[in-house]
Amino acid sequence: MKVLGLCSYPLESASTRYRLIQYVEPLADRGIQLTVVPFLGKSDFSSLYQFGNILGKMKRMLTLIGEKFLDSLKSRKYDAILIQREAMLFGPPIFEWLSKTIGKCPVILDLDDATYIKQISPTYGRLGSALKSAGKTDVLIKWSETVICGNPNIAEYVESKGGKTIIVPTIVDTNKLRPGEKSETKSAVIGWIGTHSTFPFLESLFPVFSDLAQKYDFTLKIVGAGKPEVVIKGVKVENLEWSLEREIEDFQSLDIGLYPLQTTDLVNEKWLMGKSGFKSIQYLSVGVPFVVTPIGVTEEIGIENKTHFAATTKEQWYESLAKLLESSDLRKQMGENGRKYALENYQLSHQSELIANALVSAVETFGRSK
Repeated sequence: MKVLGLCSYPLESASTRYRLIQYVEPLADRGIQLTVVPFLGKSDFSSLYQFGNILGKMKRMLTLIGEKFLDSLKSRKYDAILIQREAMLFGPPIFEWLSKTIGKCPVILDLDDATYIKQISPTYGRLGSALKSAGKTDVLIKWSETVICGNPNIAEYVESKGGKTIIVPTIVDTNKLRPGEKSETKSAVIGWIGTHSTFPFLESLFPVFSDLAQKYDFTLKIVGAGKPEVVIKGVKVENLEWSLEREIEDFQSLDIGLYPLQTTDLVNEKWLMGKSGFKSIQYLSVGVPFVVTPIGVTEEIGIENKTHFAATTKEQWYESLAKLLESSDLRKQMGENGRKYALENYQLSHQSELIANALVSAVETFGRSK
């Protein structure tokens, strides 16, 4: 069976890497050939969220639209179309419709985020929101034989729209993302690995870090903030750009992980409820104890006080981080518990089987309904 995987972003995007690319080989072992065709290339992706050169970006988008149109004409070669969120990051579902119509095959939608909730772009503001097509996700749900959902909250929404669902959380290959060697001599590293859009969550904790630094010796490692410099009073900060080649190493270098979530002017609670808790799974897999804001599915991942701590107020964040900073033995034990939890609950082979079955079932159901 041949499946065309459509997505907006290239390998450098976590959604493409962990919802599509990492399943290419496991699906091939099950007789399913998945070909992933992203809208943006690596250079397009890196420049997209940088300010300036709007005209140049618009010209490049027109070129990409032409390329995507040609890709749509090839969809007749496939037995099914797997769409990760959307085929193009703006506008109506033109290419999804073209691929579905020309290919005359079933559509399977993959949702790992609450894309049905309107958000204001942190980079392009209301202009970015205006370029989004209202109700696009709802249309794709309607067209799909099955929707693969990253968590139960997304599945609940899809089912309210009449869609058929299966739940497949975003996970990592635990054979690759695994614990690294820890130094017993250096000061502890508290770390956050994210994107420019989620950096405001971390900023809300800056006063906590300053208070902790008055008593404890630690380094705050920040990866992917999109800021040339991050200064926090009294805190040693290591501020790095995100790198695909360094991703595993960055996670392994941490002694304590951070996963703050909160509503802001750009982020509402409904959108947070749609998050799939992926960062928690990454920390668990690499054996790093972490502190998380318990919102939505993050309340259900791991075992509170055994693999991680949960914190809502600044006082709770301080207390949780202080406990971990004070005891390397506690960090080690919680990390080992987390690694064990990941191995028991997030196996790539199991998830691959779920996706393979969903694809085969969609093709069979579509064939019977023709």
